Amino acid sequence: MAFYVYMLASRRNGTIYVGMTDDLVRRVWEHCEGIIDGFTKRYGLKVLVWFEEHSSRESAFARERQVKKWRRHWKTQAIETRNPEWNDLWEEVAI
Repeated sequence: MAFYVYMLASRRNGTIYVGMTDDLVRRVWEHCEGIIDGFTKRYGLKVLVWFEEHSSRESAFARERQVKKWRRHWKTQAIETRNPEWNDLWEEVAI
């Protein structure tokens, strides 16, 4: 089983959310459909701009905590290293 740490954004250089899941497709779909009340729904965070895979829940959880503590600049740098145009990576994971 794989675990994921991911970032959603409202738009390029917009609001950023960091989360963790064991089912990236389901979780991003839930955010996009507004099924989950809270921060992502309130701020319209529907664009998957960054994610990484982990082999254990513990590793993913530790990484999520680490990324959540990052300064905004570090988060945008991580996104732009992998996804310079801030494209929606949904198509990459939904196949």
